[in-house]
Amino acid sequence: MSGLDQQPAGTGVTALPRGPLLGFATGSVGMGVWVTVPGLLLLYFLTDVLAVAPWLAGLALLLPKIADVVLHPWIGHRCDVELARRGDRRRLLLVGCALPLAFAALFAVPGGLTGAPAAAWVAVAFVAGNLLFAAYQVPYLATPADLRIGYHERTRLMAFRMVVLTLGILVSGLLAPLIAGGDSATRAGYQRMGVLLAVGMLVTMLVGVTGIARLRRAAAGPDGHAAGWRALLQALRDRQFRWLVGAYLAMSTTTHLVLAGVPYYAEYELGRPGLTTVLVAAFVAPALLVTPGWLAVARRVGKQRALLAAQGAFAAGSLVLAVGRPAGLPVLVAAVAVLGVAFAGMQLLPFSMVPDVIRAGGGAAGTYTGVWTATEATGAALGPWAYALCLAAGGFVASAAGETVVQPDAALDAIRWGFGLLPAAAMLAALLLQRRYTLDGAARADA
Repeated sequence: MSGLDQQPAGTGVTALPRGPLLGFATGSVGMGVWVTVPGLLLLYFLTDVLAVAPWLAGLALLLPKIADVVLHPWIGHRCDVELARRGDRRRLLLVGCALPLAFAALFAVPGGLTGAPAAAWVAVAFVAGNLLFAAYQVPYLATPADLRIGYHERTRLMAFRMVVLTLGILVSGLLAPLIAGGDSATRAGYQRMGVLLAVGMLVTMLVGVTGIARLRRAAAGPDGHAAGWRALLQALRDRQFRWLVGAYLAMSTTTHLVLAGVPYYAEYELGRPGLTTVLVAAFVAPALLVTPGWLAVARRVGKQRALLAAQGAFAAGSLVLAVGRPAGLPVLVAAVAVLGVAFAGMQLLPFSMVPDVIRAGGGAAGTYTGVWTATEATGAALGPWAYALCLAAGGFVASAAGETVVQPDAALDAIRWGFGLLPAAAMLAALLLQRRYTLDGAARADA
């Protein structure tokens, strides 16, 4: 990670030590598993293992997320109160460490349940998991705004997080389909996968709690204040924050749509279910190499311009995927890798821009972060739901594990276009929204 340790000359800000940085970053692994594995496999698990109709499967993933719109800002408010009263946000972080239990339950659907009852089980486990995820994620992501660091150092902090998060996403994204049984996945395989990954989640999340405590000792900022609901109104009225949030909603929706579509694209468009792991690796692995590059670009031209470039690259790569099999497998894998390069920038840059907005507006970090994570959660729900609607519109036929069905031509078209054209259109919307954000120049000048 030597590329992440370079300090811009003349910043005059606290340089965070590597040990606490790595501890903080490790905490994102468990969150990465929660976001990645359900986003990658849960829709497929419902439609092709539990025989849930696509429209119902989409609702089972969407409806639990609606509560997040209220839940995350409320948790943000509570963690601001915790900071004011106790000097840290530790208690909520520890509550969130129960998230692995909900993750295991998500895939532990009782053997007799299929169809609507199975969808209900998954939805209930998803609600519980989303609550615990918010309890950990909101105080975790409020940390950069809590520290006495500047514009470039916040990007460096999030770059460490991005590299470690990518490792977690990559390992879980590759291992989860294999542990579940690969091309012959079963209920028992999904249950085994849920338990094994839950253990890893717990360990990394506890390491993250320790890392945050060490960072606060190294570079704690001013104590927080007990922000009431007026702080929420302040966040919602913040023009710069609104444009950033709107763009990130489109980005989050798009990336989760692509993740949900990977198993379908591999099986029905490419004809090889085993390619799911190849496509996931092509999407995620580039971040391990290019994150230091995005950090360097952001230092040179600013976060805003770098982010616009990432969004444009993602839209271009998506259009190639819409061509499908005639383009050839090497070209399609390369297009997914382009998406992965762009994805790395879209994870690093917006998350390092949120603390810039908070510092510029003098807002309560937890409340702002709660609104931000609610946006991310909404995108995580809208993406799979949008892809499920594509499947339903094409007449996709659901099946139970071990069954073989022949999909109509319209369903095959929906699988391809939903994986290519729809992400391109959504990312174009993100780019247009992002262009309205104008704070970056002033924040960079202050550095």
